[in-house]
Amino acid sequence: MSELILKEESYKIIGACFEVYNQKGFGFTEAVYQECLEIEFQLQKIPFISQPKVELDYKGRTLKQFFIPDFVCFDKIIVEIKALPCLVKENIAQTLNYLNATKFELAWLINFGQTNGLERKRIINDRNNSIKLRNEIESWNFQ
Repeated sequence: MSELILKEESYKIIGACFEVYNQKGFGFTEAVYQECLEIEFQLQKIPFISQPKVELDYKGRTLKQFFIPDFVCFDKIIVEIKALPCLVKENIAQTLNYLNATKFELAWLINFGQTNGLERKRIINDRNNSIKLRNEIESWNFQ
């Protein structure tokens, strides 16, 4: 089995997310979790940028459109948060698009909306293995 990429950084990010969930629980809006996670990242000395504007391009030209991920941590990991009863495939697709646009290797999709605990998905950007990734996403049990 291969070594997990960005293992230590991921461990710190997920630990901060669990701390926010343990303190606030579920039922708040995404904006509340965004603010709490900013504080927790600061307390745990996790380097982050909150809601950075990321430019998009098409055939070498910068688009007027852009996207805003919730966080970029350690200058190389996207953290996208949700506060939903359950994640859907569109949430995964959005996060994959963020990875493709930034060329980052890793994103975490975090859902604070679950009643039975913090939901998290580790998403790898591996364009060379897109069929495997698509099959993995399709195998997840979405409601």
